[in-house]
Amino acid sequence: MSQPDLPIIEPFRIKSVEPIRMTTREERERHVAEAEGNLFRIPAKNVLIDLLTDSGTGAMSSAQWGAVLRGDESYAGSPSYERFEQSVHELFGFEHVIPTHQGRAAEHILFQTLGGPGLVFPNNTHFDTTRANIESTGAAALDLPCAESADTRSTFPFKGNMDLDALEGLLEREKGNVPLVMMTVTNNGAGGQAVAIDNLRAVRAICDSHGVPLFIDACRFAENAWLVKQRDPAWAEKDVREIVRATFEVADGCTMSAKKDGLANIGGFLAVRDRDLARELRQRLVVTEGFPTYGGMSGRDLEAVAQGLTEVIEEDYLAYRQASIAYVCDRLDERGIPVVLPAGGHAIFLDAARFLPHVPWSKFPGQALAIELYLEGGIRSCEIGSLMMGRKDEDGNELPAAHELVRLAIPRRTYTQSHMDYLIAIIERVWQRRSEIGGVEITFEPPVLRHFGASFRSVPAAQPEVSGRT
Repeated sequence: MSQPDLPIIEPFRIKSVEPIRMTTREERERHVAEAEGNLFRIPAKNVLIDLLTDSGTGAMSSAQWGAVLRGDESYAGSPSYERFEQSVHELFGFEHVIPTHQGRAAEHILFQTLGGPGLVFPNNTHFDTTRANIESTGAAALDLPCAESADTRSTFPFKGNMDLDALEGLLEREKGNVPLVMMTVTNNGAGGQAVAIDNLRAVRAICDSHGVPLFIDACRFAENAWLVKQRDPAWAEKDVREIVRATFEVADGCTMSAKKDGLANIGGFLAVRDRDLARELRQRLVVTEGFPTYGGMSGRDLEAVAQGLTEVIEEDYLAYRQASIAYVCDRLDERGIPVVLPAGGHAIFLDAARFLPHVPWSKFPGQALAIELYLEGGIRSCEIGSLMMGRKDEDGNELPAAHELVRLAIPRRTYTQSHMDYLIAIIERVWQRRSEIGGVEITFEPPVLRHFGASFRSVPAAQPEVSGRT
């Protein structure tokens, strides 16, 4: 276990390395122009430190690579599935385990089965693919974050919580129209913030009083459990496995992207308690993903996830993981650079609205800042603001998101503290010239998940604008 009076140490040795390429400012300017301002379009070979996402971008362990060689590729009844199923069952406690190729496939199957026009799915905060999968059925995706999450400077330890009064009111108003309530742990859209066990239990009680199931988006379940252990005295002496069990014992099911806390490069699953629902989900799975004992995953990937689920709850790993995030977050905060506090479980979130107060939300300050980080130092990050999370009214007018953030998602077991020091230095450089940075305008956007495919043009910083945010 790491000691607080000693520096961060990565609890692993590096066994294989991959070179990363330095680029010049001139090259990066050309790459941004060719990508029309969309960092998703920049080839990875032209990125120095890639913090676009922590999903599937981490390093697997030697034990996982060993398990890959054991992978059995039988179409039906593979022993690799049996090991995968046992690993999920032992950790999460659900009777029925349905593999999928990644988390959004699990969401698609779940909401295609339970969604439809006129229905409402509440969540503490839906992330992009969850919302898209719900809305594709004609249903509404409603965010009910706790009040504390509104203040990015607040150090309230569980800003990922759900607003209990809002949930109670919704279930009263929408009787019969809420197929399930979902909780995302950690709350990615609100800054990677932790969800308290007490809040989960209170949500469960409200669901029970209305006869509504509770599901958990489990992508970062281990990181949430570690934050609970660190921040809630009632759980400080419990081991992470016990906290994980307490998290999921209140739920009727979960969706999971194993590309996060499965420590794998691909994979996911649906897990439920209800046998009849499991049968229906498996029938839909066969149409889009594959036979229920592989569900779009190869045997080797089933093995990698099964092993990853045992490694992700190791406390030395989780202590290092959280310390790495906090290391960057705290040093930026000390320099007066606006970040979401407290440090989350998987990423550092810059508050772009405070970083670039002269750029109105309608000019997407998060996207503008993300572009500048790439131009300055080859760092790729992701906007989580009015580009990704914003909505449009009935007349097609843009509405602002709750926050304008830039997420620096740290891939697991991939970068060292030296990379983090470089990251801090680049952000500080951009901070020093923040008044020179203008916004961006959309020149093209797809109808769904627009941030993946949109094109942009720059807006000079000197251009006068009036923000619509109140």
